[in-house]
Amino acid sequence: MITTLLMANRGEIARRVFRTCRDLGIRTVAIHTDLDADALHVRDADVAVRVPSYLDADAVLAAAKEAGADAIHPGYGFLSENAGFAAAVTDAGLAWVGPTPKVIEQMGRKDAARDLAVAAGVPVVPSYALDDDPAGFRYPVLVKAAAGGGGKGMRVVRAAADLEGAIAAAKREAASAFGDDTILIEKYVERGRHIEVQVLGDSHGNVVHLGTRECSVQRRHQKVIEEAPAPALDDDLRARIHDSAVALSASVGYENAGTIEYLLDASTGDFYFLEMNTRLQVEHPVSELHAGIDLVQAQLAVAAGEPLPFDQSGLRFYDHAIEARIYAEDAFGGFLPQAGTASVVHWPASARVDHALESGQVVSTSYDPMLGKVIVSGRDRTAARRALVAALDDTAILGLTTNTGFLRALAAGPEFAEPGGIDTAWLDRTELTPPDPAPARAIAARLWLDANTATHGPFAGDGFRMGGPAAVPTVELDEQATPAARVPDGVVARVSAHEVELVLQGQRHVFVRPDASTDHGAAAGDGTVVAPMPGTVLDVRVTEGQQVAEGDVLGVVEAMKMELALKAPYAGVVTSVTAGTGQQVALGAVLFVVEEAAE
Repeated sequence: MITTLLMANRGEIARRVFRTCRDLGIRTVAIHTDLDADALHVRDADVAVRVPSYLDADAVLAAAKEAGADAIHPGYGFLSENAGFAAAVTDAGLAWVGPTPKVIEQMGRKDAARDLAVAAGVPVVPSYALDDDPAGFRYPVLVKAAAGGGGKGMRVVRAAADLEGAIAAAKREAASAFGDDTILIEKYVERGRHIEVQVLGDSHGNVVHLGTRECSVQRRHQKVIEEAPAPALDDDLRARIHDSAVALSASVGYENAGTIEYLLDASTGDFYFLEMNTRLQVEHPVSELHAGIDLVQAQLAVAAGEPLPFDQSGLRFYDHAIEARIYAEDAFGGFLPQAGTASVVHWPASARVDHALESGQVVSTSYDPMLGKVIVSGRDRTAARRALVAALDDTAILGLTTNTGFLRALAAGPEFAEPGGIDTAWLDRTELTPPDPAPARAIAARLWLDANTATHGPFAGDGFRMGGPAAVPTVELDEQATPAARVPDGVVARVSAHEVELVLQGQRHVFVRPDASTDHGAAAGDGTVVAPMPGTVLDVRVTEGQQVAEGDVLGVVEAMKMELALKAPYAGVVTSVTAGTGQQVALGAVLFVVEEAAE
């Protein structure tokens, strides 16, 4: 029996696990770094212990001993799929809320898992060896990290000339994210759907599936919207996917919660095993709503040695569920990570929200950009989709840009409305139109007028106009004269003498009065290359005086585990280099200046 559980993680997943622990009467222990000392997950726990890093396995184990924990839940990310850490936990006499270290080692690595899938008769994606001749590959191919997940360490390569650079970048990213730079090369399916099966096993040999999930809405191999069950699968195909997931899990003696991921070729109907995630997934809430099961409660029971309380025939499936991930990123500006203070945070009351963000909280680039998850369900997919749009309309974060408005536009669009209509590369080749700012500007004008116009005395406006109807008040915002409009209910905004910031249909808008300041700062020249996001300079590849061609990489900036290459805007000479490897840079910081070559 588990009495005290330490959560070896942070943020929304820590809060999610603590919620079930409270329901079960289990004492909870949070760990935190100095950056997280006052975080929500720390305040949710019964006990909190400082650690130097969430990746410091020895410190996490010491924290468990200090707090008197008898179990550790790893969540996802960090040490969740580290077989050595799992073994250290069990060697210390603690319950590990996850599969055995052996299974993590086997299935947590994409290369070993692939071999086991082949042995179990599960179809796999055709692959190439690293020492094969790249000229003989059938492009495009996918270069990806053998360890970890979350889209880190992955590159699509469409020509042999680009392979070496893609491998180097994937290795660097994989080493940073997982401490392991082992790389695989596989066939890349252009129009593939990402289908998952949630599995659950116990130490008594029982394995069941909890249905499918669709996770095809991705940008740069990272999921954005997930749903359960996966739509537009015929009964035979769904049954074969279910059966293969259970068979593979049973063949390795899988215990606890896990996910088998597949790539479904939309053009042929063939499905291939991709990998197994030997942990709880970010998208587990949609399976919980669809199957009517608290997966964390099931995890804790299995970790305590109990058998599953049901077999496959005893499971029932319910409503359709959809989850949208709220990220700190500019989705209409290349999905670049954002940072700052979330001055006002309003989560929807009509949805389940798993989050760890509150008003006044600083969002840094130190961790993953996901701020929370908005999860809804409905009697069918159409009802669930409409519920998601309504919930995103009621989600507002001021102070920094998030992808909420992008998610709202996506969920309301015709492509997502069509079941199975989006493949994994759709977002990478499709540019969604940003919301028209005009309606938000008109609302901002009314808010500014209401906040900055005298209501009494000789200067109060009364709408009087000689010889004509009452004037429609206008305000100049963003250098546009805008008629003020009625303010709809539920609009979240901040208004000052010179600025209005508001959220409309999830999208954040900031409007500034043109006369707010006479000093707008020096304008950057065409050859100035600035930091497109706050982050860390990983690489500086040029020096002052160096000749460069248009498109040459000047340096690389990383934030929230995403790398971005900074390229020369045209051929010329590098006249200034202010970037240094390892340097922390702010958004808009000047890093390089290139002087255009004379014709």
